[in-house]
Amino acid sequence: MTRNVIAAVDDMLFASKIRATAEALGVSIKFYRQLDGLVAAASERFPDLILVDLHNEKVDVIALARELKLNENSKAIPLLGFFSHVQMELQRSAIEGGYDEVIPRSVFSRDLAKILKG
Repeated sequence: MTRNVIAAVDDMLFASKIRATAEALGVSIKFYRQLDGLVAAASERFPDLILVDLHNEKVDVIALARELKLNENSKAIPLLGFFSHVQMELQRSAIEGGYDEVIPRSVFSRDLAKILKG
């Protein structure tokens, strides 16, 4: 069975890297640019993982986590956020907001294949 991942990533460099790695691994990846679309997709598609760039300016990433974790259909889906290592306040807010894992961008980039494979 193909692993299914959805993402809220608006940085083209990261999106391109995620897409290329997912394709190489045979992982299905779908990107969403709006909070409503991502929340609906999480409830309908039941992905194995949700990836969020915590610097995404098009989505309120903390509100996203809260919505996902309050929804019966999506609360058990692992939610991984990645951030610039100098933004420790953002990391703390994300963890308090409901992210299951929050890692620096450098770790995310280094471990992307492992993250996508599960």
